[in-house]
Amino acid sequence: MPRINSPDELEKVRNGIVSRRDPNRTCISICAGTGCLASGANEVITAFQAEIEKQGLETAVDAKGTGCPGFCERGPVVVIYPEEICYLEVKPEDVPEIVSQTLQKKVVDRLLYVDPATGEKASRESDIPFYKNQVRNIIGNNIRIDPKNIDDYLALGGYSALAKVLFRMTSEQVLNEVKKADLRGRGGGGFPTGRKWEESRNGPDEIKYVIVNADEGDPGAFMDRALLEGNPHSILEGLTIGAYAIGSHEGYIYVRQEYPLAVENVTIAIEQAEEYGLLGKNILGSGFDFTVKVHQGAGAFVSGESSALMTALEGRVGEPRPKYIHTAVKGLWERPSVLNNVETWANVPLIINKGADWFAQFGTEGSKGTKIFSLVGKINNTGLVEVPMGITLRDIIYKVGGGIPGGKRFKAVQTGGPSGGCIPEERLDMKVDFDELTRAGSMMGSGGMIVMDEDTCMVDVARYFLDFLSDESCGKCVPCREGIRQMFKILSNIGKGKGKEGDIELLEELSETAREASLCALGKSAPNPVLSTIRYFREEYEAHIKEKRCPAYSCKELLSYHIDPEKCQACMTCLKKCPAEAISGGKKRIHVIDQEKCTKCGTCFEVCPPRFGAVKKISGEPVPPPIPEAKRIIVRESKP
Repeated sequence: MPRINSPDELEKVRNGIVSRRDPNRTCISICAGTGCLASGANEVITAFQAEIEKQGLETAVDAKGTGCPGFCERGPVVVIYPEEICYLEVKPEDVPEIVSQTLQKKVVDRLLYVDPATGEKASRESDIPFYKNQVRNIIGNNIRIDPKNIDDYLALGGYSALAKVLFRMTSEQVLNEVKKADLRGRGGGGFPTGRKWEESRNGPDEIKYVIVNADEGDPGAFMDRALLEGNPHSILEGLTIGAYAIGSHEGYIYVRQEYPLAVENVTIAIEQAEEYGLLGKNILGSGFDFTVKVHQGAGAFVSGESSALMTALEGRVGEPRPKYIHTAVKGLWERPSVLNNVETWANVPLIINKGADWFAQFGTEGSKGTKIFSLVGKINNTGLVEVPMGITLRDIIYKVGGGIPGGKRFKAVQTGGPSGGCIPEERLDMKVDFDELTRAGSMMGSGGMIVMDEDTCMVDVARYFLDFLSDESCGKCVPCREGIRQMFKILSNIGKGKGKEGDIELLEELSETAREASLCALGKSAPNPVLSTIRYFREEYEAHIKEKRCPAYSCKELLSYHIDPEKCQACMTCLKKCPAEAISGGKKRIHVIDQEKCTKCGTCFEVCPPRFGAVKKISGEPVPPPIPEAKRIIVRESKP
């Protein structure tokens, strides 16, 4: 790679790359993000490359692995340009047909998206409702870029924002543009990015640091991973611009060790940027020096907190410390340090290139721009979605997410990761932004969004997240360490039918103490799952405590199973499948569950043929007495 020494040379290189690429040439982009790789994308990529060679089409067709386009539920995803034909759930055996049909400008119908409501097919990516209802400013280029090839990023205008900053803007102008855009940090608290940068810029020490927080430990969240895997140069460009704005010459990317593909792709991206002269000494001949190092974290959730992350970067145990002074002023090695998450840094080149006014046209008064969410749980369209701030929860869940599977009723959505809250059905029309979510008892967090249906027990949801947080607490302060542990113990007892009067009030009291007295944000926000579920689903807590009943029929200890003698057809399916041998019966003999032997695994309920529906779940109700042996003979004929 030739080193680029000026903005003019950068444009020459860019124009050279573009000129060598025929815009009408067929390009087959195959998602090579972690989700699609788990579904067999590597085999699909290999099959495409082999088939193109077999048909002698190397000069007519390109095939490449790209970043994640978001539709993880239907991977591996393949998009064919320039027509933008989108195929879903592609398998290696589909490849010969795709290649042959593509050359004839024909579409393989069976691989297209089919609307489950109308049965209509969509051939273009932008016509699929999942994509059509998004605004994909940040993640939209993932499917067009081979993350291991810097030329793909340059061809789409990459590093033009950096060149603009280094040669046409002062550091103060850059800072002012970010402040004008009102970009708030996408990593959790939503602190104004420009203000944080300004604090570090004005810090007393000449040595300053910029850091990418790619720790992302929230269950079900993978926004940062997908960006770092799929478009690492956008993060590097944003980070370099931030370094120029505050006067830093050294940056770090703190990434979870559990993200090997992200580590690999960003490491390659750094090497390629250095070869081109876009990182390192005298960037683009501007005299500005900036280097980036990758640090792999050990996977502790608490290390996502700013001071704990910086402590880990220093080579010590990742524990939070009291922040009498902001880390922006006294952070890594006691020096001014700007820490933003992956998505925040990826927004910076867009703001510089398109302007603060362009960025601010999306969103609400207090929350500008778009936000990427990982939409998971009881939802038809699982994946990454990028939407403008201010969109309603209803639109995210039903227009983008495609609603709840199996015609089930929506119950709640948990936002903000394990420290977020659960928002009920009556608030579905609430606008999603930093302030509205906080007022609802939840938070934006990094962007996790877990959808729950009518079969979800909200007491168990709170217990699950407290279990996670109890394990992940560093244990340094008593309110967090002991408070979370005690709340988890109370929730566990409630779920087992051992709850007692006063438990709800005790949970509220412990929550208030943890909020007020914990050292860091983990302890301060840990009560959110508890308080929000009590706030919106108090009747479920009361049912568990007073009636020893789980309204969602979810808590195992409060369930029992019973075979309805009027519906049992003596088919012996449940008898054969019961792992505890708790069911007795035989041909033409009504089956009975021995409650002493039953482990409440639910296998009988799952395997009973739906046309019979003989096995019943019972919660908080007395189990009918067993049928006497003499009355268990079925005289009616079994149904076919």
